[in-house]
Amino acid sequence: MSRLAERFAQLRQQNRRALIPYIAAGDPELWVTVPLMHALVQAGADILELGVPFSDPMADGPVIQRATERALKHKVSLRKVLEMVREFRNKDSNTPVVLMGYLNPVEVMGYERFAEQAAAAGADAALTVDLPPEEAGDLAKALKKHRLDAIFLLAPTSPRSRIELISAAASGFIYYVSLRGVTGAANLDVTEIADKLKEIRRHSRLPVGVGFGINSPAIAAQVAAFADAVIVGSAIVRRMEELASQPERLLQEVPAFLASCRRAMDANENNDQISGASR
Repeated sequence: MSRLAERFAQLRQQNRRALIPYIAAGDPELWVTVPLMHALVQAGADILELGVPFSDPMADGPVIQRATERALKHKVSLRKVLEMVREFRNKDSNTPVVLMGYLNPVEVMGYERFAEQAAAAGADAALTVDLPPEEAGDLAKALKKHRLDAIFLLAPTSPRSRIELISAAASGFIYYVSLRGVTGAANLDVTEIADKLKEIRRHSRLPVGVGFGINSPAIAAQVAAFADAVIVGSAIVRRMEELASQPERLLQEVPAFLASCRRAMDANENNDQISGASR
């Protein structure tokens, strides 16, 4: 069983939802990333999403774009990101790590070499934002060979045919983009998300994680009421930007924000259990 499958199985037994923070590797300084990964786990992260910096992050809003720019100033490459994962694994052999990024760096390295080195470093999955499942066959084959999950995105506008296609191609979990727009956008419609997840689950037994637009503990708790995982990106990266010149403080305050999301999610889940027991 993969680390992702095992983690989701554990959470199901506990009637809890996964909390997945996103950070861009190398932001704001190279040395910050691995200590921050550990601190986020201590704060309640169940899975880590580690962004691979790329010069043209088309799916990301300005907050994460600026994080990518900061990381690229430090010459953070895909190879360096894998080194960070390897260093993280020296102390943490259990927390799943998902690599999120764009296809170009993977193509430059080569699909087989990327999958082999990602697995050797201790990564668990890859999400390539700009690679549709119709064109992902070669990469998906390499990932599967090295026991890495291939994660794909679904959106509010995804028709039934697209849901069926991605449900067949994906492993690990399905990433549902909750907004029509880029990361960091606003105007989250929780009811619409819940309805879309019901539709997705008619076609897939994979866990479904919801990301984009989750910017507060209250919204994280609302989404956790029906999603298998809550993915928090821009809200974390925005705090990292504000504290970029104070990395020691960043290592305290960013995990503290994530911990507030964890508490809100857990309180909501406990309330649901009490409510269910009283009926």
